[in-house]
Amino acid sequence: MKNIAIIGAGMAGVTAARTLEKAGHAVQIFEKSRGAGGRMSTRESSCGSFDHGTQYFTIRDPRFEKAINEVPGTTEICRPWSTNAVRVLDELGRVIEAAMPPREKHFVAVPGMSSLLTHWIKPLVDLGRVHYNSQVMCIESVQTGHNPNNAQSMTWTVHAQQGERVLPFSNFDAVLFAVPNPQCRALIEHSTLQKLIHTELLSSLHAIKHQIDVVTTDPCWTLMVGYPQASQPGISHLGPQWNAAKSTHHRISWLARESSKPGKSHIERWTVQAGTKWSREHLEDDPARVKAKLMRAFSELTGIRVEPTHSAVHRWRYAKTQTPLGQPYLWTQEARVGTCGDWHIGHRVEDAFISGLSLALRIAEA
Repeated sequence: MKNIAIIGAGMAGVTAARTLEKAGHAVQIFEKSRGAGGRMSTRESSCGSFDHGTQYFTIRDPRFEKAINEVPGTTEICRPWSTNAVRVLDELGRVIEAAMPPREKHFVAVPGMSSLLTHWIKPLVDLGRVHYNSQVMCIESVQTGHNPNNAQSMTWTVHAQQGERVLPFSNFDAVLFAVPNPQCRALIEHSTLQKLIHTELLSSLHAIKHQIDVVTTDPCWTLMVGYPQASQPGISHLGPQWNAAKSTHHRISWLARESSKPGKSHIERWTVQAGTKWSREHLEDDPARVKAKLMRAFSELTGIRVEPTHSAVHRWRYAKTQTPLGQPYLWTQEARVGTCGDWHIGHRVEDAFISGLSLALRIAEA
């Protein structure tokens, strides 16, 4: 049995952890946020919840389908979203492409996208294997007394910040990075620069870092607006008749009526995602300025000019993989360090699942 540290509680990290536990290994997950999810997070508000990252997922790989169907309780959480007919809008909000018949079902987790990973990680939480609000600052290789000159006999220590303290978690046989590629690279580089890595292991970690360099990921600003006044008698909804649309607007690429999703409250609310180019150009803008610009574009596209009761924006620095690594995971047997995440092979939820599963199976077979 190996003792394995996993950094990140998104789809890839949770999948890897569950697979390794099932194979008889002990895992501990370190997550900087207060819950599991990553980009599958759900934002709560006085108007109801918003899936402000991943809007839905599809099922194409039989291994992902098997997990959805066979993990107890999962089929009750994952439901098809009826809005498979996604419109395409021009700059003025006019439909320029007719909705095509659905090629595959769009699934959502209820009551929010984070519910799926919250359910899957719960057995590990119950075992005390999950550390939330724990941001890993660096990893350190530690010589053991058995053979201090043999790199293979070394163990790993994870240094994680909890509140104002940085605490060491020791005696790991392997470390898996299940975080966005820039964060993964930065953690490895910081650890090597701090001289926390044995010289025999440096080449392996540098090799991982250089392979990550080929990956490119784009940001995304997300706007969330809520209109509880639309829930009054005689008002079914505000704005257009459709529930989801892609847009050619220079600011906005996606709009979705959150209240149309199964398991959501009926209070009218929308999640609006900015385009890649615009998000990149305005990445460091003041959030209030970003919100004002996206609100203006939202009104232009939907015709909704009523002031929302709730409005907020969220910046995803690493939202969508543009250039993936091209392989499902990275693993170095010499250092016993690996990486997984959607950015290895794409940007979909299923890509993250396949990446975490593939890395875990590789380790379990070793």
